[in-house]
Amino acid sequence: MMPDNVLVQVHHIDVQFQQHTALQDVSLKMQRDQIITLIGPNGAGKSTLVRVMLGLLTPHKGSVFIKPNMRIGYMPQRLTLDPILPLTVKRFLTLGSLKKSAQHVLTEVGADHLFKRPLQSLSGGEMQRVLLARALLREPDLLVLDEPIQGVDVLGQYELYELIAQIRKQRGCGILMVSHDLHIVMAATDCVVCLNQKVCCEGHPKTVVQHPAYLKLFGPRAARDLAIYTHSHEQ
Repeated sequence: MMPDNVLVQVHHIDVQFQQHTALQDVSLKMQRDQIITLIGPNGAGKSTLVRVMLGLLTPHKGSVFIKPNMRIGYMPQRLTLDPILPLTVKRFLTLGSLKKSAQHVLTEVGADHLFKRPLQSLSGGEMQRVLLARALLREPDLLVLDEPIQGVDVLGQYELYELIAQIRKQRGCGILMVSHDLHIVMAATDCVVCLNQKVCCEGHPKTVVQHPAYLKLFGPRAARDLAIYTHSHEQ
């Protein structure tokens, strides 16, 4: 029987698309109150692994455990907006949701002042906060953040990581972040998993960036340029 704090576990899974091997012998366990950052170059199988973990794709080999009735909040890489179809933040968040809940989560992510703004007018950082608020509306057990700092300036990236750390502390949910590199990564991340069809290496960010497999995949400059964001527990 799986421990109650385990949300998802994939065990020695393989996924193939025709003659292409997307994942080979991959194992990963996601628990409550845990932050995992999944990294790898384009085509490494990150999206495929996430689809398996969310129950959207059945692997050809291996086993998958998904906690029954698990609620998932998903924050996409980007939101494509039709410029001729005005949509306010309020309308975007209240589609299928209660207005009161929408206001609450927008306040939680520090963006309550955006409630009546058109989505098209938001900056990159503002949009990411709104997308994060949308994901939190589901009261998720597992929060999946796909490239959460994409299109955000460096200061905004640090602020988002601070916010993600606070969400983990307050909600106790599992958080899976997906990224193509480790340019800036949270020190609060419990585990970084470096994927390239297989799990090349995994562990704390400071350990992973010194691992030969990481250096081979991303090059020594990637380790030198890495900035590890340290969460302040006094804030």
